[in-house]
Amino acid sequence: MKKFLAAAGLLAVLWTGGTVQAQEGGAPAVEFDWQRGPSTGAIGKRAAIQIPEGYVFLDADETRRYVEWTENIPSGEEYLFGPTTDEWEAYFSFYDEGYVKDTEALDADALLATLREGQEASNEERRSRGWPELHIDGWQVPPRYNAETRALEWATRLTEPASGNVTINYNTRVLGRKGTMSVQVVARPDNFETGLAEFKSSMDGFAYNAGERYADYVPGDRVAEYGLAALITGGAVAVAGKKGFFGAIAAFLAASWKLLLAGLVGLGVWLKSLFKKKDRR
Repeated sequence: MKKFLAAAGLLAVLWTGGTVQAQEGGAPAVEFDWQRGPSTGAIGKRAAIQIPEGYVFLDADETRRYVEWTENIPSGEEYLFGPTTDEWEAYFSFYDEGYVKDTEALDADALLATLREGQEASNEERRSRGWPELHIDGWQVPPRYNAETRALEWATRLTEPASGNVTINYNTRVLGRKGTMSVQVVARPDNFETGLAEFKSSMDGFAYNAGERYADYVPGDRVAEYGLAALITGGAVAVAGKKGFFGAIAAFLAASWKLLLAGLVGLGVWLKSLFKKKDRR
């Protein structure tokens, strides 16, 4: 399969394939049921990804637990994939929204303005959970669509004003016959290019299942009511749910971002020291 850009998230924790210590000083350990490579990770019934040696995968239930533990909001049915080196994490989720036509032109400035307005509203959800606000600084990668790979990609820079932490969220929507596969990459700015390059290489192992590919479309299949731009802003949620436009976008963004945990950034070094003598194969 040809390479395409996709998305994921980086958090300052060490994947040991078993137990992760939530905080130093006697706090109970958190266990996750990691699937290790070489093996195949099933992304629901829509797609699969090859898990090479040195990589791990979590099913939907375990990913939800992991996302909540890292103080991010779960976004439907997600699957986590990434290397045991802790360099980045990829979050896969399928949106059953129908066949999305890919002929729409993209206005990066207008899309950014919409995202910023929606993000300010989504901060209400973060405040209600006792989490810090996030603000969108701008594009790290402006929206662009690759007609050959059927992949729409973009990346935003997020700032947490309280701490000054900056996180890059890199996103891809891979178009399929019955919807789109969302894959999200979150990375620290100082590791973004390296992590993204490794991730894109690993995506050679991703594929839709037979009958689910964009090229498998047949007349009569359900066609989405929106185009590429709505996949970026969350406007698809508003259309599909008949909800208020910016209210829907706010909810979409609140559950979409993945970010670095300020409390774990400094702890990463301690975790590496704790587990450096353990077998990570």
